[in-house]
Parts: sequence; C-alpha cells; structure tokens
Amino acid sequence: MGLPAAEQTEAFAEILREIQAEIALAQERGVYAAPRVQLLAVSKTVDCGRAAACWQAGQALGLAGLAENKVQELAQKCAQLPPEVCWHFIGHLQTNKVKQVLGRAALLHSLDSWRLALELERRAAALDITAKCLVEVNVAAEASKFGLAPAEVWDFLREVTTLPHVRICGLMTVAPAAENPEEARPIFAELRRMRDMMRQRVEKVAYSNLDLQELSMGMSNDYKVAVEEGATIVRLGSVIFGDRIYR
Repeated sequence: MGLPAAEQTEAFAEILREIQAEIALAQERGVYAAPRVQLLAVSKTVDCGRAAACWQAGQALGLAGLAENKVQELAQKCAQLPPEVCWHFIGHLQTNKVKQVLGRAALLHSLDSWRLALELERRAAALDITAKCLVEVNVAAEASKFGLAPAEVWDFLREVTTLPHVRICGLMTVAPAAENPEEARPIFAELRRMRDMMRQRVEKVAYSNLDLQELSMGMSNDYKVAVEEGATIVRLGSVIFGDRIYR
C-alpha cells in the first residue's frame, strides 16, 4: 500500500468492514447460510508489514486468522509476526513438511491422502498435540486440483477414526475458476450436502475425532455464493490485499 503503519491498519479495517457487511447480506439471502462465518485473510506473497496490519485491523472485526499455502512462507511469517496471530495452512502439504506446519497452523485445510494422515498422526503424537484438519474434496473432479473424490470421503473418514491425534473438523473445496460466481454454486451446494449426510452418519456412530462442523469454501470471486450455500469459513486474498504477482 505504501502507507504508514497506522494508515495501513485503518485501510484494512475499512476493507474488512465492507467484506463483513457483504457476508452478513449473503447470510440473510441464503437459505442454507450458516449462522457464523469466519473470515480468513490469505496473505500469501504479502509482505510481513501488510500482513501484520491486516491482522491488527481484523482483531476487532472478527478476522479468524491469516492463511498461507507455502510452508516456507508460513514459517517466515510466524517468526516475524506477533505470536498471537492465528495461522491456517491452505496449500497442498507434502509429508516431509508436516513438522514445519504442526504447532504453527491452528487448522490444516488440505488433508487429502491417507499417507498424509499417517504422518500427521505420527508427528502430532510425538508432540502430544491434536492435528486439526479439514478434508479437501475435489468436488469438480479437476485434474489440476488436489483432494479426494467425493466417493472416497466417507471411507477415508472412517479410517481416520483410528488416528487419535488427528481431528477432522469439516470439509474444504476449491471451485473451478470462473468469471461468473454462480457457476460455483453447484460445487458449494454439493459439498454442503456431503457434509450434512456425513454428519448424520457420525451422529449415529459417535466417532470422537470426527466433528464435521466446518465448510471451508469460497474465495474472493465467489465467497458471497459460498456463504449463501453454507460456508463457515471463506478464504479471501485479492479482495483484501489486491491483485498479486505470483512467481
């Protein structure tokens, strides 16, 4: 932004207020909207000063946390930003980098394989902590995206119940890129239906480490539609920080 720290914070506060107002309107419109929607600021490629200003602005406005999709960038920002910042990890996570995310990220949005689940269990057990995760679902079956196929999710969840240090808090998806946000609606609706069906199954069996409260879906272009369809977490980057140049 090129502004002094105080002015940056106030500029972010104004942006976040506008987004929260849009979320509230989407909740009023949506038949399936959740009563509480967490706003997550995706700070990938954003410098530490601007990320810190956004976090400071958001503390009074219900900002759920900051999110990164690269392990190295998460580690760097965790070291430089205040310790009270709540971090989420939303990118694809390789098993050899689990140790760099556990203890830093409050929630992993991208659990997408049994191999990763096993490594999370091993590392979390050694630290005597619980790895809180969302299962990533490739609802649109895009070859370029990670995530489980919808037909695989229930069996995967049942397997995870054997891992006492891994807790599944819900599901996550990334909708296909599209200029019209309405094109994402069927994807979000399908993830909600899947979550609701699986919650009913979990209630009957009472698996202790399956919660399935959260639906992480919706980004800058389509978050209003996601909220209408039941998102409990929206992951917003460019609408908060502006367009970025990716390397």
